[in-house]
Amino acid sequence: MNFIQIQKKKFLEVMKQVRLNYDAYLLLAPFGIIFILFTLLPVVIALYYSFTYYNVLEPAQFIGFQNYINLFVNDDVFLIALKNTFIIAAITGLIGYFACFFFAWLINELPPIPRAIMVIIFYAPSISGSAFLIWSIIFSGDAYGYLNAILLNLGLVNAPIKWLTDPQYMLTVVIIVQLWMSLGAGFLSFVAGFKMVDQSQYEAGYIDGIKNRWQELWYITFPSMRPQLMFGAVMTITSSFTVADVTAQLCGSPSTDYAAHTILNHLNDYGGVRFDMGYACAIATILFITMLVLNHIIQKLLHKLGR
Repeated sequence: MNFIQIQKKKFLEVMKQVRLNYDAYLLLAPFGIIFILFTLLPVVIALYYSFTYYNVLEPAQFIGFQNYINLFVNDDVFLIALKNTFIIAAITGLIGYFACFFFAWLINELPPIPRAIMVIIFYAPSISGSAFLIWSIIFSGDAYGYLNAILLNLGLVNAPIKWLTDPQYMLTVVIIVQLWMSLGAGFLSFVAGFKMVDQSQYEAGYIDGIKNRWQELWYITFPSMRPQLMFGAVMTITSSFTVADVTAQLCGSPSTDYAAHTILNHLNDYGGVRFDMGYACAIATILFITMLVLNHIIQKLLHKLGR
């Protein structure tokens, strides 16, 4: 039996299963159609346009890998944005992920009503529309900024520090604000995950020799919460690699000397300001592949957790 015959046989088997379970596929059809139209198709289209010069007004012109060559060879700003993005992701992603789990773990020990209140308090910053206004006042570059006022009153500085315009401090400020806003959907998934762990497993664990909370976490909680840990990792990676609003609102777009410029800022610049859609799609493709690879690595690590 040759390759074509094998593939034909597999196709017929798949179609047979579809006919036998047509009702299940019918119920899945709305989600499948929406997923293909609004998720899969845009990715394919962006990948195609990344190999073209396309300015919206004229038909796309195929130019091969020229956009990618320009990104890594001729675009110094992109390399700065790439470095800033990885620094932000490495710090806020790692610390934010463990912070989400740690605070969810602590909150899980509270009674129901205090637990609900604390969840709202911790989750609110991630959806607060006034967060940038609050932080811009705290880090204001004049003597009226809260942080500058405190430092001046304590005699630690002689003049106000330009937190949001001095390249020496801008990236640090962005990281602090992003960490403060990092308790989002991943945090809620951890809170829900703790409530789904079967309590009888802890009792069985104590009988089998578990002696402290750390062993309880490693041998029972982590394996039982693997789906929530996976979801939290995906959301954390996504949020840490798509930082743009924080930098644009606090430091401007573009920021001074591009000190707080990220990949998404660069994409918004070419896609939303210059309308160089082919170049913007190349940036988006690199960001997509980077996040895809990191998600795959994280999933491999979490798959082995607790084994």
